[in-house]
Amino acid sequence: MKVAVLIPAYQAEASIVGVVRGIREAAERSRMCLPVWVVDDGSSDATEKMAMSAGAFTLRHPSNCGKGKALLTGFRALMAGGFTSAVTVDADGQHPTEEALRMAAHPSPAETLILAVRDLARDGAPKNSQFSNSVSNRFLSWFTGLSLKDTQCGLRRYPISKTLELHPKSMGYAFEAEVLIRAVRAGIRIEQVPVRVWYPEPSQRISHFHNVKDPAKIVCRVLGTWLDRGAP
Repeated sequence: MKVAVLIPAYQAEASIVGVVRGIREAAERSRMCLPVWVVDDGSSDATEKMAMSAGAFTLRHPSNCGKGKALLTGFRALMAGGFTSAVTVDADGQHPTEEALRMAAHPSPAETLILAVRDLARDGAPKNSQFSNSVSNRFLSWFTGLSLKDTQCGLRRYPISKTLELHPKSMGYAFEAEVLIRAVRAGIRIEQVPVRVWYPEPSQRISHFHNVKDPAKIVCRVLGTWLDRGAP
């Protein structure tokens, strides 16, 4: 199994250096070969430049295309480089480096889709995020027939080739929910791993996820995927 960390990033110049360096230094201490790739999704700030200065391989969209598109761009580049798995990490520093490394080193086969499971109440997530995630979990659990405990966490380990074979259509935040449904339908093994996350003080939180519009888009994409019986 050949693993890389993949970070989709938008307007993340303030946090991306710490995220990239943290992962690279932790991997070096653990003697892990774990390169870090950043996809700058059309940022107007210095996200790409800062990521490169921290030692990441970078790709860039000329305009903002959405998280799903950034992940697909990264997956295709990684597959071309011979990687089998990608650990996706958010650019805001929410995911501790040791948790990212634990996902990378998880003993499940490379073909497994591994989902990180947060304890949002314990780790101090905003109430609206807790509510949104709870609704998403119930909704997707019903559609997949699995007991899914965290369907919105960006910390995952994807089997690259199998994920690309699913041909997901969503280019935004609904990508992660759509991939889950298509993965279950395709018989991909799903593993859920408890993790801890970090939330900054409310005044320091930066999120591009809209707690009303984006969940609505996720619901629409889930319904569309469920009705699309001809696809994987």
